[in-house]
Parts: sequence; structure tokens; C-alpha cells
Amino acid sequence: MPRCIAITGPAAYAARGMTEPSLPAWQNPAFVAVRCFACGEVHDHHTLLTVCRACGLPLRVDYDHALAPLPPHALAGRPASLWRYREVLPIRPEHAVSLVEGWTPLCPAGDRLLIKDESRNPTGSFKARGIALAVSLARVLGARALSAPSAGNAAGALAAYGAAAHLPVVVAMPEDTPRTFVDECRHYGAEVHLCAGTIADAGRWLREHGPRDSFDVSTLKEPYRIEGKKTMAYELWEQLAGDLPDVIIYPTGGGTGLVGMWKAFSEMRALGWPLPRIPRLISVQMAGCAPVVRGFTEGAAATVAWPDPRTRVWGLRVPSPLGGFLCLRAVRETHGTALAVTEADAAAATSRLAARTGLDICPEGGAAFAAYEALCERGDISRDDTVVVFNTGTGLKYR
Repeated sequence: MPRCIAITGPAAYAARGMTEPSLPAWQNPAFVAVRCFACGEVHDHHTLLTVCRACGLPLRVDYDHALAPLPPHALAGRPASLWRYREVLPIRPEHAVSLVEGWTPLCPAGDRLLIKDESRNPTGSFKARGIALAVSLARVLGARALSAPSAGNAAGALAAYGAAAHLPVVVAMPEDTPRTFVDECRHYGAEVHLCAGTIADAGRWLREHGPRDSFDVSTLKEPYRIEGKKTMAYELWEQLAGDLPDVIIYPTGGGTGLVGMWKAFSEMRALGWPLPRIPRLISVQMAGCAPVVRGFTEGAAATVAWPDPRTRVWGLRVPSPLGGFLCLRAVRETHGTALAVTEADAAAATSRLAARTGLDICPEGGAAFAAYEALCERGDISRDDTVVVFNTGTGLKYR
């Protein structure tokens, strides 16, 4: 396992025969590159970036951890937010747009079953993590306005963080999105457009009719939302006292969180953190919209668009995830799996888990719990496995 070099600043560059560059005040010195996940093309990380200019696929943020090591003991006493992991984030906390996101609780729900309750984040969902990083980088890199299509939670988070950053926000959402999400966006001052169809159609509307001066922070259309979402894995390591669960069950729409945690495990190893295991990543989707599950089952390298997607679990109605190929890699490389659950099973599981725990379970979290029950029943999860199920947001917005 690689170890971090315990030197920083000029000494770290000198050890590599390099001259320390002059960095922008906002930049973490360990943030050294943005490359394409697929083809490896390097991009200028001091400019606003969307997808790879060579192949059109998502970009990855790279660090040289020797330039800003993060030994686990350094975390003691740090603020209870995702910014406690500042050495593995691209922007220094003092230059970020923050509403104190992250460090959500890990709640017991049964024998060796834990719920990571992301509903405690600002705006009530895990989207706050990724949007905090996306908006922070967009602001320091010169964005004048922000836009994104959304199934609901990302739009609310973008509206809130855009307001905090004093940047105008335009969001497009499917017209059948629950009214609470629409009202939330308008509450924060965002301009909202409702479109027929799915999030894919909302994205198409923005490309054709959205403001030309806005920066697109869609899922995996820019590289920094992954950086916020990956902190969920760092938190699990700390909350389990230097351990990781055997299994992570994650409801997958666009897949940023799944890909982010997979990236975090690699970073932890590069940092020299002791990892007893890498969790098996389980991707959960709905039977009416399951492109990752189909790709996994068929042994495909990439997902294909799901025709006629139908589900009332809005966050999982993503028919053509840009990072579908990364979700498949994450699941396979961790020896996990992907499975779809029915609307009825997800709804019943949502109620059961809420009644069991007193937690505000959203439909996506209920789908993940339904998958947990199915995996236990078929023997894929044993009594000896420690399992973390993600509740990705508050259920109140759906009622």
C-alpha cells in the first residue's frame, strides 16, 4: 500500500526536483490536475470545465497527496462538516461557499445495519455536498450564473448555494416533480422551468433554451460534485473508528455518490490510511428505470438509455446517466452488484424503515432498504456483514 510523504510546501516540490508554482489563493496545493475518467486527456483546472473536450465524458480531479498529506490523526478536533477533509478537496475552506454540509449521522437500524442519514444536510439531501463544491469552484473560476436540470433535490440545493454565492440560478425540472421541490427553488430566488418528460428532457430544454451565460453544473457535467460526494466515504471511515462496512447500498440515479465513494477508497489508500477492506458497492435502481442494473446484468461496459422510464421515486428516474460506465466500474471493481426493486416494494420498505428507526426516510432510501432485504433473503448479505444503507434525503418533500 502506498504511503504519503510527510512533507509539504516547497520541500515537497524540491523532493521531486520541481519548483513550487504560484497558486491562486483559493487552491489546495495538492490539487494538481483534472483529467478525463475515460481517455485521460488533461484539462486546464484554472478554467471553468464541463466534460472532456476530447471524448465528451466526465472529468476526474487528481491530487498529489505528498503536497498536502492527510494523516488520520490530523482530523481530531476539526469542524463537523465535509470541510474537515480539506486536503482532499480542490478549494481551501475559507474560499468556499458553505452552509455547513456533511458529517451526517450513522444511525443503527438493526443487527449490523446502519443508516447514513443524508437528510440532515442543508436543503435536506446529499445533494448539498456536491453542489457546495460545484458552486464554490464555479464562483472562484468566474461563473456569472448557474443552471442544471434536476429531479428535485439537486435543484433545491443549487438554488440555495447559488443564493449564498450571490449567483443567479436557472433550473429545469420534469413537470410532474412534486410541488415542494418547485416551491423550494423559488423560495431561494431561482428561476424554474417545468418540462414534459424526464430529467433528460429537462437537460435538453436547458441546452436549447437556457441562458447562454450560465454555467452547467449538471451531474458529472463538471468535475467537482464528485469531490463533495466522496466525503461520505471518508466520514464512514471515521464514524466506524478506522473501519469500513462490508457492504454499502446506494440508490443510484446519476451515480455521483457511488462514483465519488469509489474514488475516495482509492484516495485513502494513496494517503496511506489503513483499510481493512473495500466495501462491496451495491447500486439500487427502480424496475421502471434501471440502466445501470441492465448494464451490469448484461456485462456491458457502459449503460444505454432506458426507454420510457417510469417511477415515482423521482431521484432514480435518470434514464441516461452520463457516468453510467463509471457506476458499472465501481460496482464490478468492488465485487458488488446492481439490482432493481419494484414501486410497491420500495414504498413498503420506506414505511417499514421509518417506523423501525424514527428516521425521515425518503423514497430513494426506502428503495435501498428494499434492496437490503432482498439481498439478505437471497444470501448475498450474511449475518456477519456490516451494512450501510444510504437515506439520501428527507421524505417530507414528497408529501
